[in-house]
Amino acid sequence: MARILIIDDDPGFREGLAETLTDLGQESIQVASGESALARLEAAGKTEECAGFDLIFLDLRMRGMDGLETLRLLRSDHFNCRELPVIMLTAFADSGNTIEAMKLGAFDHLTKPISRDQVRGVLERALGRPRTGRAEAEPAFAASNDQLIGSSAPMRGVHKLIGLAAPSDATVLVQGETGTGKEEVARALHYHGARVGKPFIAVNCAAIPAELLESELFGHVKGAFTGAVNQRMGRFSEANKGTLFLDEIGDMTLPMQAKILRVLQDRIVTPVGASTPVQVDVRIIAATHRDLIAMVRDGKFREDLYYRLNIVCVTLPPLRERGADILVLAEHFLRQLTPVGQAPKRLSPAAAQALLAHPWPGNVRELRNTMQHITVTVRSVVIDRADLPLSASAGPGGQPETLDALLTLPWTEAIARLEKTLLERALRAAAGNRAEAARRLGIHRQLLYAKLKEHGLSDEFAPAQTDTGTL
Repeated sequence: MARILIIDDDPGFREGLAETLTDLGQESIQVASGESALARLEAAGKTEECAGFDLIFLDLRMRGMDGLETLRLLRSDHFNCRELPVIMLTAFADSGNTIEAMKLGAFDHLTKPISRDQVRGVLERALGRPRTGRAEAEPAFAASNDQLIGSSAPMRGVHKLIGLAAPSDATVLVQGETGTGKEEVARALHYHGARVGKPFIAVNCAAIPAELLESELFGHVKGAFTGAVNQRMGRFSEANKGTLFLDEIGDMTLPMQAKILRVLQDRIVTPVGASTPVQVDVRIIAATHRDLIAMVRDGKFREDLYYRLNIVCVTLPPLRERGADILVLAEHFLRQLTPVGQAPKRLSPAAAQALLAHPWPGNVRELRNTMQHITVTVRSVVIDRADLPLSASAGPGGQPETLDALLTLPWTEAIARLEKTLLERALRAAAGNRAEAARRLGIHRQLLYAKLKEHGLSDEFAPAQTDTGTL
């Protein structure tokens, strides 16, 4: 039996979680604030490590000391609870607090409401792991203004991985379709890492002619080639002590790949025309929209370079798999793009449904461009379906845009058909797991059950045996 501390200022949630833990054969202690929890640990002194607790559930937003500050103190030398698994809980997850929590050493970061299966799963993972003497957490930094907005399950996984990878100097490979935000991931890794405040240099390898890329990256000396009238520092040297982001590395030629491999191995660059190598201290983050494994098989990408780059891999989901994030992103862009002094435009229900139904082949970039088009061309405050410049073509997922057909139907029938389609897609993507489908759609599971029954899908997508209970 594990001894578990629950830190949450919501008495109803505390009681529900404590009851679940009791049902799972665990002992729990409840406190209503971070201050109370730390006082309890302080009272235990050095006689019992971390007051004898085996795990902590910690709420992010609390009156007084918040969860991040509580976690930061738990990991400090004074309390010395660096190895104690802490599960951060919040109903208001965003990229900033998720990354920060994982960077400070949280074992996981879950969004409320949480199911019994989630509690059982995280207990099995956290209590079953060996304690390995984890190093002290890096100091925290303020949340960045990155564009990694969204609380869908796929994006939550991305946020957690960024938080885990940011404090290290490990090379990271970011994969994803065009427009998914690969550079934003690179900037978040830099911002939340130890190199914050040092240079962040981004190079688009696909935008520079192959014959000029070596000079761009490594620099050149005067007279190295025709047109080299002055000595030039390369991007590796410019990024010294900081981070170099190599975007679209899959477009790099094989000879250039060999030179990049050597830099990754030795951290030495030789400017074009120079005989003396230069030592550089940079963290490398690479990105591509290409299938590098397939390119390796076809002999178009070096296998040794692939494994050098792929120390940590962050895969960004396409926007069509982030249904819960589409309207959140759209409203964010409308606020961001609205001229100063004007009220942000609002989406009508028909416009919102159109955005949800669109396949978004251009991903987040296409969505932002669409919202920018609207702010320029639409004079009214409320945006209707007819104002949206959405094409009727199929996206990368192969799903045709059927909204025009829906708009020929009566309102209630069109909404019913759209709801049914979204439910079916979410359940198939979640392999029939209702809790996961609800998270993908951004709705409570009780609403999902009601909608499945309403659309006659209850029997077709039968719940799994373990899919029970929500806190």
